[in-house]
This record gives sequence, structure tokens and C-alpha cells, in this order.
Amino acid sequence: MSRPVDKPNDDVTLPHDPHVLLRVIAKFLIPLIALFAFYVQFHGEYGPGGGFQAGVILSASVILYALVFGLDEAKRAFPPWLIRVGMSLGVLLYGGTGVVAWLLGGEFLNYSVLAHDPIHGQHWGIIAIEVGVLTTVTSVMLAIFYAFGSRQPDIQNEEW
Repeated sequence: MSRPVDKPNDDVTLPHDPHVLLRVIAKFLIPLIALFAFYVQFHGEYGPGGGFQAGVILSASVILYALVFGLDEAKRAFPPWLIRVGMSLGVLLYGGTGVVAWLLGGEFLNYSVLAHDPIHGQHWGIIAIEVGVLTTVTSVMLAIFYAFGSRQPDIQNEEW
């Protein structure tokens, strides 16, 4: 005895997206990649890692987003003006930490004068420097990707 086969309803047409699995996996992975970047950032002073590595990992999550969902969509999420501000802000934070230490009577980038306890001053200085490096590296990597990605014509779904 055979079971009747359900026939699809001809009135309902579903959009055909050949990349739905790729998009679902990317939506799952992108936040995890960004979370790992922040783990590397904030544990960089205790082990391997820091601002540069975290900046590259964080920019890789945005680049994955752009590769899966399109460059225009990535530029809406992370606009080029924000990238330019990030590049400037990161360098200013890095250099500004040194200038603040200098103005407080220490040497340039000698963080021990940033707090009453020299150990805490070193800790706060390293965090400020590493956040500046994270911001700069992430922004520069995305600016480079946007520059190269904008020169390439879009690949149509039929060409994948």
C-alpha cells in the first residue's frame, strides 16, 4: 500500500535563493568571529594577541559579511565615513595616550604616570594603546577592502 504524495501548492511561489545555507551559516559565524576578536583584544596583555591581531580578526568578520551579503550592504552597516573616522580616532587615541603621559610629567608612552599606582598606570595605558591599535587596524583593513572591492564588478548569481 503506497502513501499519497503531498503535491505542492501551485499558488505559492517561494523565492529561490541558492545561497541560503551560506547566508545562514555566515549569520551564525560573524558574531562569533567578532566575539573572538574582542577576546583577543582584551586578553592580549596577558597572552598572545592584542590590538593588531584583534583588528584583523574584527575586520575579517565585516569582510565575510560583505562577501556573503554584498559590498553595498556592508557599506550600509559600516559606512566609509565611519571607517575614515575610525582610522583617525585610533591614531589619535594611540598618540594621545603618549601625549597625556608626557603632559603629566612622564616620558612619551610611559604609562606609569597615568595613575597614582604605577602598575595601574601601566595597565590603563596598555588598554588605551591597544584600543587605539584595534580601531586603526580594523578601519584600515576595511578601507583597503572597500577600495579593492569597489573596483570589481559584482558577480551575478548565475556566475557562481
